[in-house]
Amino acid sequence: MGITDKQAEKEKVFAIIDEAADELREYASSVAAEPEFGFKEFKTAKKVAAQFDKLGIPYRSQLAITGVKGILKGGRPGPTIAILGELDAIGCPEHPKADPDTGAAHACGHHMQQSAMLAAAYGLARSGVMKDLAGNVVFFAVPAEEYVQLAYRKKLVKEGRLHFIHGKGELIYEGEFDDIDMAMQIHSRKNTPDATVAIGTSSNGFIGKTIQYIGKSAHAADAPDQGINALNAAMLGIMGINSLRETFRDDDHIRVHPIITKGGDLVNNVPDDVRIETYVRGATMDAIDRTHKKVDAALRAGGMAIGAKVKIDTLPGQLPLICNPTLNDLFVSNAEAAMPDVKIIDAGHFSASTDMGDVSHLMPAIHPFIGGTDGLLHGADFKVVDFNAAALMPGKAFAGMVIDLLSDDAARARALLKDYKPALTKEAYIAKLDSYFSKGEEA
Repeated sequence: MGITDKQAEKEKVFAIIDEAADELREYASSVAAEPEFGFKEFKTAKKVAAQFDKLGIPYRSQLAITGVKGILKGGRPGPTIAILGELDAIGCPEHPKADPDTGAAHACGHHMQQSAMLAAAYGLARSGVMKDLAGNVVFFAVPAEEYVQLAYRKKLVKEGRLHFIHGKGELIYEGEFDDIDMAMQIHSRKNTPDATVAIGTSSNGFIGKTIQYIGKSAHAADAPDQGINALNAAMLGIMGINSLRETFRDDDHIRVHPIITKGGDLVNNVPDDVRIETYVRGATMDAIDRTHKKVDAALRAGGMAIGAKVKIDTLPGQLPLICNPTLNDLFVSNAEAAMPDVKIIDAGHFSASTDMGDVSHLMPAIHPFIGGTDGLLHGADFKVVDFNAAALMPGKAFAGMVIDLLSDDAARARALLKDYKPALTKEAYIAKLDSYFSKGEEA
């Protein structure tokens, strides 16, 4: 397939995506109207499956509980490219489209990820272009990117329904990325109403922790000397973390942000059971490893000062993101082809986290940030203001990348994979994450 042929195929695919705009917009509205938390996205998964049925895309479902994996095969064997969309919502009860019962809301733009993934699926499936390509495309709706409701997820692990407690990590563990050679997805960008592509290079990773301070209950007014105040111990532990902050190196991009999830039971009782959740984020796993041991020491010191017991349960989180520069460049060129007036900016390092980082340690991957949305991520004011820029344009860019990578007997994809060396093997990845599991050690 020559350059002229590729351009003609892209124009055909782009036109089909434009024709499907109303269908895709209706899909996004339906998902936004019924937001669901991670590993509970049963309605959303059915909606994705219905789209695959409509397009005649074979799929498998109930992967890592709710994941849906569709595949379009090319006319000849070749590499497999995955386009991902995340199923879950975030907790934001103040959002105007929040579920009134759960507080879940699509205030992070995951419904735009799904829509961009499906836009590419519409274009590639309905155009017939795959017969001229060497390789396959996986459209992968994946669960539980947001690292929330840890008690529920730990229960799923205890029941044997999960091994890891975040979506892509569990899918890697289950072998669902074994047949994929490279992967890509988008993420909405905060406060960016204009058509924009922000190309990033990296993000923080993190590990999670749940902490329990165990004291001794007593009458808070009559006999406080007979009690052990677990809340005071927890407050000292948090103050210890704050005292560590001057030791965090700027280049490591460390973020530690604990919350108290249980502060006591009755105001008239000395608190004897206080619980905290926190992440320890950093730009590299080495930085995270150094820091989280300091955090543990500070948390234990709070218990020692008051005489409370401390249980710290460390959990594997998400690895730092490593964006592939070749795929980044291809995304930019195809975004410009799809929308010539799109603004391209350098996003640099992203201080938050994504489990796309886990995937990026195993294969070439990208995670650009896309405009057409306004307000803060995870905020009540987050909204889509330009569906074309937020979903259709990146969907076209993904489809164009597939044509570039898999045409000419997949020459560009094969060249990229030939020179690529993963940061971790699958086996090393699983061993790394397993090493973070603790037994809720007591001190």
